[in-house]
Amino acid sequence: MELPQFVIWAKGIIENFGYLGVFFINFIGCATILFPLPAAPLVFIFGAVLNPLFVAIFAALGATLGELTGYGIGFGGKKILEKKYDSLFRKGKEWFEKGRGFLLIIFFAATPLPDDITGILGGLFKYNLRKFILASFLGKMIMNLVLAFGGFYGISWILNIFNISF
Repeated sequence: MELPQFVIWAKGIIENFGYLGVFFINFIGCATILFPLPAAPLVFIFGAVLNPLFVAIFAALGATLGELTGYGIGFGGKKILEKKYDSLFRKGKEWFEKGRGFLLIIFFAATPLPDDITGILGGLFKYNLRKFILASFLGKMIMNLVLAFGGFYGISWILNIFNISF
């Protein structure tokens, strides 16, 4: 069977850019809020070809830096959103200030949930930037470790099912 176009494209990225390709794809995927780029399948494929631990690290770094766009939008749009959604704003801020924000950011970053929301909220509530970056990185690292090692251990099994040689 012939390689699907997506796999051919991913193989070219791997051969030409390696770990930097993982970094930039995840950066762009998380920096775009309206049209997110699905980077998860690429992390899976990269994990099968490159060292999955390094793939997860570079993917998590790129994704974490990309999440700063949401934080910046929240930070910059505070006055507009605060006036329009005053009661909701106060409840959310209280929730973040009670220490739940860190765990919420990790949870959203470690799952396929739309973590742009936590970035916007973090900026909106002026959540500590260092804590935001650390929580985002931890969550993204968890997710990308699962994806990269899933690719490392599972890609040959999947390729055999579809009778594809890589």
